[in-house]
Amino acid sequence: MLRYIYGDSLHLFPLLRDTMFRDRADQFKTRLGWAVRVNDAGFERDEYDDCNPLYVIWENPNGTHGGSMRFLPTTGSTMVNDHFSHLTDGVRIESPLIWECTRFCLAPNADRKVTAALTLGAGEVMDEFKLDHFVGVFDPRMERIYRLMGLSPDVIGRAGEGREEIGVGLWQMHSDAFGPTLAKVGIERGTSKAWLRRAFAPIGPRSVVQTPMQAVA
Repeated sequence: MLRYIYGDSLHLFPLLRDTMFRDRADQFKTRLGWAVRVNDAGFERDEYDDCNPLYVIWENPNGTHGGSMRFLPTTGSTMVNDHFSHLTDGVRIESPLIWECTRFCLAPNADRKVTAALTLGAGEVMDEFKLDHFVGVFDPRMERIYRLMGLSPDVIGRAGEGREEIGVGLWQMHSDAFGPTLAKVGIERGTSKAWLRRAFAPIGPRSVVQTPMQAVA
């Protein structure tokens, strides 16, 4: 199932949290060789994990991480503006209708269903928050994955060649993409919406119900 969890609530899901950060270390540091930091616990974390992002996570039946993405509004600190502005000729990508998506990660044993589920989760976030686009930095390998997902980006900048090439792009998810994606995951739209809405439901009798936008503020 899909979980939608803000950074300040990850402690409520310790197994899911820990396996996510360890899978990120395995993917980005070990397999892809990115210059990322891995701490003594084997976690790959960066400064944007401290910005209370919204994580979309596929939770396996045993409670472990199957795949995930990280979202932040571009009205705050983002990777694309802080570190990759040379790809946009110095133009900041900043709008309440555009969120940054980073750290697309799949567990080593993830199947194609997980990729489809994360695509679905991104679409539900875009629909629920009334967003126009996601922005993100990608390499050629990820661009191929996006193409297979039917979500090729509108590329707005590139730099480098071969394995060193990186780009920045904008993504949309149109309503007609939900049907095929839901079929790949094997669920109905009502189930998908329920997964997201449950993330913002009250936890106890004294809880204050937050709308998604209140939770980001």
